[in-house]
Amino acid sequence: MSDIVRDERGRVQTTLFCYPGVTLTEKTDMAFTDIGIRNLEPGSERREIPDPGSRGLYLVLQPSGKRSFAVRYRSPIDGRPRKLTFAGNITLAAARKLASDALYEVEQGRDPADTKKESREKTKVAKAQTVQWLCENYLKREGGKLRTVEDRKKTLERLVYPDIGDVPLSSLKRSHVVDLLDDIEDNSGPRMADVTLAYLRKALKWHAGRTDDFNSPIVSGMGRYDAKANEGTRTLADDEIRKIWKASEPTNGIYKPIHALVRFALLTACRRDEARKLARGEIKGTNWILPKARNKVKFDLERPLSKSAQAVLAGLPSVDGPYVFTTTEGKAAFSTGKPLRQFREDCGVTDWSLHDLRRTSKTLMARAGVPDHHSERCLGHVIPGVRGVYDRHKYHAEMQTAYETLAAEVGRIINPPANNVRAFRRKAR
Repeated sequence: MSDIVRDERGRVQTTLFCYPGVTLTEKTDMAFTDIGIRNLEPGSERREIPDPGSRGLYLVLQPSGKRSFAVRYRSPIDGRPRKLTFAGNITLAAARKLASDALYEVEQGRDPADTKKESREKTKVAKAQTVQWLCENYLKREGGKLRTVEDRKKTLERLVYPDIGDVPLSSLKRSHVVDLLDDIEDNSGPRMADVTLAYLRKALKWHAGRTDDFNSPIVSGMGRYDAKANEGTRTLADDEIRKIWKASEPTNGIYKPIHALVRFALLTACRRDEARKLARGEIKGTNWILPKARNKVKFDLERPLSKSAQAVLAGLPSVDGPYVFTTTEGKAAFSTGKPLRQFREDCGVTDWSLHDLRRTSKTLMARAGVPDHHSERCLGHVIPGVRGVYDRHKYHAEMQTAYETLAAEVGRIINPPANNVRAFRRKAR
């Protein structure tokens, strides 16, 4: 490969390189130092100068003055001469360390050039595998199993991607997530921070279960919202129900979307998004079939609609799109934020949510004497314990009775019976 000529004191004097297509001679009469390398004058041709202090290491000096290091060796695979260049402006000590590592790879039967190529490919892949890449891949593969896939997608696009979406997973730290949650809490509140955390945690956990060397940086105790402390207890009083019902009257027999949704939610005791995303295909005759894909408890729920609930749906304008409650001709689900805030002002009842209607419906059913395990099924709750395991009765008729009882109770509230008791004067004796 090379013939090293030394002087009488053992110093390298001339080196002959005998690689295929490479024949260079270079005099070296002093040991390499960083200062000495910087002071070398470039010539008119590219030069490879051997390092007397490191076997196989060469300083590559370009006519432009650019300096780099390379190690020459024979491939342990086929014995052919190979060269591995060390990129970047590195010190002599670093170059010697890299050369030593490369020659050790050769001794172990591995080609360091192949190892470097594999490492470069892994780095390229790692840079491409960002937080956004992971979340999009997760939603693509698991979205069909998720009831809230659209909400997750919008939340991640709005709050996560602009902040840490381009962070490679290999570089993702707990501090990235903490800073993200701090920002969301400051601008959107602790509840939104916890929702985002839950979506991100699920995606990272899914990825950790599919790879060999990834651990999620999310740990317990990172939440910002105290669900127990903020657990809702609000139910609407009879007078408040009357005000809400009066304010939601249809105009010429046609409901506004928010008015119909409020009434429908009260009459069916459903969750907000169950009603908000109601599709026309889910209404089968007088029944509402809520598919498991939209159901929190992951099973198809058949709700028999009361006559009052059916009347609300009948009062909505006819549209071509799939959604029942909509302002976009059925093309998109109804967004309740601004319309609900305006409706609260219009009806004069403040500080209540659509979920409070659900709690109110349950309370009214209990007040009207509906058995608890019937009203629980109306709400779509899982029946716990032995009853939930062994009682496979559908309770369709019982739920129908419960819903009609609820509608009747609402009717008594909004149209209270007249006071038929008359006071009589006591006759004088």
